[in-house]
Amino acid sequence: MDRCSLVRTLVNRYCAGEEDWVDSRTVYVGHREPPPGAEAYIPQRYPDNRIVSAKYTFWNFIPKNLFEQFRRIANFYFLIIFLVQLIIDTPTSPVTSGLPLFFVITVTAIKQGYEDWLRHKADNAMNQCPVHFVQHGRLVRKQSRKLRVGDIVMVKEDETFPCDLIFLSSSRADGTCHVTTASLDGESSHKTHYAVQDTKGFHSEEDIDSLHATIECEQPQPDLYKFVGRINVYNDQNDPVVRSLGSENLLLRGATLKNTEKIFGVAIYTGMETKMALNYQSKSQKRSAVEKSMNVFLVVYLCILISKALINTTLKYVWQSEPSRDEPWYNRKTEAERQRNLFLRAFTDFLAFMVLFNYIIPVSMYVTVELQKFLGSYFLTWDEDMFDEEMGEGPLVNTSDLNEELGQVEYVFTDKTGTLTENNMEFKECCVEGHVCVPHAVCNGQVLPDASAIDMIDASPGASGREREELFFRALCLCHTIQVKDDDEVDGPQKSPDSGKRSAYISSSPDEVALVEGIQRFGFTYLRLKDNYMELLNRDNDIERFELLEILSFDSVRRRMSVIVKSATGEIYLFCKGADSSIFPRVTEGKVDQIQSRVERNAVEGLRTLCVAYKTLIPEEYEGIRELLQDAKVALQDRDKKLAEAYEQIETDLVLLGATAVEDRLQEKAADTIEALQKAGIKVWVLTGDKMETAAATCYACKLFRRNTQLLEVTTKRLEEQSLHDVLFELSKTVLRSSASLTRDNFSGLSADMQDYGLIIDGAALSLIMKPREDGSSSNYRELFLDICRNCSAVLCCRMAPLQKAQIVKLIKLSKEHPITLAIGDGANDVSMILEAHVGIGVIGKEGRQAARNSDYAIPKFKHLKKMLLVHGHFYYIRISELVQYFFYKNVCFIFPQFLYQFFCGFSQQTLYDTAYLTLYNISFTSLPILLYSLMEQHVAMDTLKRDPALYRDIAKNALLRWRAFIYWTLLGLFNALVFFFGAYFMFENTTVTSNGQVFGNWTFGTLVFTVMVLTVTLKLALDTHYWTWVNHFVIWGSLLFYIVFSLLWGGVIWPFLSYQRMYYVFIQMLSSGPAWLAIVLLVTVSLLPDVLKKVLCRQLWPSATERVQTSRFVSGLPLGSHPLATL
Repeated sequence: MDRCSLVRTLVNRYCAGEEDWVDSRTVYVGHREPPPGAEAYIPQRYPDNRIVSAKYTFWNFIPKNLFEQFRRIANFYFLIIFLVQLIIDTPTSPVTSGLPLFFVITVTAIKQGYEDWLRHKADNAMNQCPVHFVQHGRLVRKQSRKLRVGDIVMVKEDETFPCDLIFLSSSRADGTCHVTTASLDGESSHKTHYAVQDTKGFHSEEDIDSLHATIECEQPQPDLYKFVGRINVYNDQNDPVVRSLGSENLLLRGATLKNTEKIFGVAIYTGMETKMALNYQSKSQKRSAVEKSMNVFLVVYLCILISKALINTTLKYVWQSEPSRDEPWYNRKTEAERQRNLFLRAFTDFLAFMVLFNYIIPVSMYVTVELQKFLGSYFLTWDEDMFDEEMGEGPLVNTSDLNEELGQVEYVFTDKTGTLTENNMEFKECCVEGHVCVPHAVCNGQVLPDASAIDMIDASPGASGREREELFFRALCLCHTIQVKDDDEVDGPQKSPDSGKRSAYISSSPDEVALVEGIQRFGFTYLRLKDNYMELLNRDNDIERFELLEILSFDSVRRRMSVIVKSATGEIYLFCKGADSSIFPRVTEGKVDQIQSRVERNAVEGLRTLCVAYKTLIPEEYEGIRELLQDAKVALQDRDKKLAEAYEQIETDLVLLGATAVEDRLQEKAADTIEALQKAGIKVWVLTGDKMETAAATCYACKLFRRNTQLLEVTTKRLEEQSLHDVLFELSKTVLRSSASLTRDNFSGLSADMQDYGLIIDGAALSLIMKPREDGSSSNYRELFLDICRNCSAVLCCRMAPLQKAQIVKLIKLSKEHPITLAIGDGANDVSMILEAHVGIGVIGKEGRQAARNSDYAIPKFKHLKKMLLVHGHFYYIRISELVQYFFYKNVCFIFPQFLYQFFCGFSQQTLYDTAYLTLYNISFTSLPILLYSLMEQHVAMDTLKRDPALYRDIAKNALLRWRAFIYWTLLGLFNALVFFFGAYFMFENTTVTSNGQVFGNWTFGTLVFTVMVLTVTLKLALDTHYWTWVNHFVIWGSLLFYIVFSLLWGGVIWPFLSYQRMYYVFIQMLSSGPAWLAIVLLVTVSLLPDVLKKVLCRQLWPSATERVQTSRFVSGLPLGSHPLATL
């Protein structure tokens, strides 16, 4: 028996040409062993059905989370500083760096732990949901996680499939079921799946439990649309019946059963091997330009820190080179200290100085930035102007890490269908044999006499023309994958041509529904698919039945689909429907010129066009086709390739019947949004799969192209006449000649003084540009292409595959200017470019939510992009750039006096400030004002930003975080630190400032410097605030009051938990001195004066557009900002 089994296996595989096909699995349906004589039974182990999306477990959370957090350079740096403080004798307590670090780590761990707890909760809900198993001829209810490969499962209507199943049988007589896959690929429309031919009659648990079959299929792989397998059904010990299995037989986990009472299926992929789980992809971590600048500034300050420590260490040993200074009488060294190695002592001192000055690196800045981004994102979701009443949806924030990037966008890449347009198809006209039929002016297929607006390319049809016309309408009724809802099915004779409800039809393509509904007006109504027969109602109200023999499915490469049907009279037809570019080359008869002329005219008007053709098959021809298709379908190796070759052979020698035109209307305010973006200096590119003429018409309608725009083409049609090299160089000369005569900024967008260029490129031409040349110099064409694009105000890329969309975005993103890119789309085919761009935005549209789920942000309509970028993006960037610069500034003010103090204390690492002040400066005294500023600041009113998009240019290219601005803030901090330290030093040097004749000690001196510093940095922020609310007042003045109250309590009370109190009575003594009050007022005024003068002079002499707006509003008495919550 084993030898026979081996022979059968070899014959099956080698005769089928599968000698290379080894990456497979065998599934035993219902865990039933194959009958004797079949293949040997080899039990295999597969994972259970548990889904695990959580990152941590209870046991590994702490070590794993700590490891991830300390991978951040700032956290790791502070950990090292903390350890140094613990190991060696340092001037400051380990608490001063350990407490802020602990606070940062704890807050981040709580946030990440909470997010992971939510993931665990979702996983448990999914893994514990009930599933109906078939065991021993009856239904058993178990938890989903207990499902195993080979189990037979029953799924009811509106339930989601618990794992990947092979569809065995259905409650529907025709063995079909309807499925929605919105949670997988974003497509919300219904798809039809088909049960295995030999098992679709098993409708009860007993029947399905008696099934004896094995399934051979490929190992798990993530492609949702590809599946290759075969099922061997054993009947009465005979040789098994072998049937091919494809994606139409596979029901995916996460999809939902619709319009079908129940189905039975066998589990083939479970748990983390399901296609849904394999498509879990952690999005690549996107980092904003602000974060990158922040990290660069951090490195600069780290270098400054190391330099300070080196300088102080060197000067210490230079100063101590004199014996009297090395061992003063009050601090004699021990014998052990004298014998220590010099280099070891120097290194220890270097580390001590590093610890002393480490506060120049602001660890709390990271927490403040994260809080600002997280809380700031709520202003976007709360915006009532961006809420769509019709959909009941508002904007979604999937990641708050890129808020400020919305204010830095230079390129917008947008999809067309469903993004710029509504994806709401309306049938406009059809052209049959050169005769144009418009539904509103047509009755029973004849043009009405008063329809003067109807364009007649050819004369009205004669008798043979009428036959062709009816054949055209039958082709549209039959060549589709539409299903009719059971609830809306109506008995044939009672259903009039206009009685069909829009909701009756279910299809994965809105175009198909529009066509089938449109031809109802011409007297032909599609009724149903029943028992493999398609039924339609003709003009005479008679039902016609066609047997559905084969479906040649649509795919994006062929861009067409076909059906083979058999009429009641025995005639066999192949009807083919597809894009003009894929139909015309296969046509041998028909009025091609007239129809092609009409198709081109409709495309120019922005209509979506399809062509319809047919051919008649004799029975012998069909038998050959059937065998050809069957061989391709059963193949396990290269099945898609073999099917494509078979389709190519079959869809030839067609007779052209006509063409259709469907309109996809432009979205509300799409043109206004694009115009505003261009005025803001943002270049808009449209990337679409549509034909060039249709897409160009849409671009004119939405004002991407204007009437004076000179269009430049790099298309397949042009490349047939000229080489790519010649085309690119010719276009380059054209645009560069124009740019040479008029100076143009690459980023400046539209200009009224110069020729406006628009570029059109198609997918085939792009492939040639991206393809490496034979000499390996592929970059030449790319650079030339980019030079042309830079000088064009708008670019249209048509006939684009999803991957090509991502390639375009990547090409621009990695160009030498490194511009910030934004991609926006609504369908699953836009996900690749959304993930590739710096900022990805999904439109919550009719093509499902795949784009919205994979995006960084989601909005209901394209028009909301205007406010998102020009208002929210502008505010986000202004706020966080001030936050970053201010944090570095206040830390320079904080630590530079400590550096200066070392020159007056013999480089002994003595601290200028008390430990409490060191610890709380960044955590308490100065943290809340800048956080509130970064959440609520409005330097210009919202309505002004919307009305004047050009203000967006003031912050372009990271303007507020450039080196010039960074150096200004740093120098301002250094100046303030010099004023704090030397002002206090010279004012109180050898001076009696108290009533009893005492002089200030070092702690009083340090407290005075610290008090001046806290007042100065807080008032500096108050001067920068343009928009005041009671919250700002409360936080700014409240933080100053908190500092004073804390200092009074810290130095005015004897705290039992402290072993010593060096600050006892210090603050109170300082405030009791009149000269100290004078010094505080004077030093704060002197510190703030340069910044005030700089602001006044710059506004008068070199005002920016934003400052001019601020001045005009101030002069007119209007507030600079509006309440952030009142406008949302």
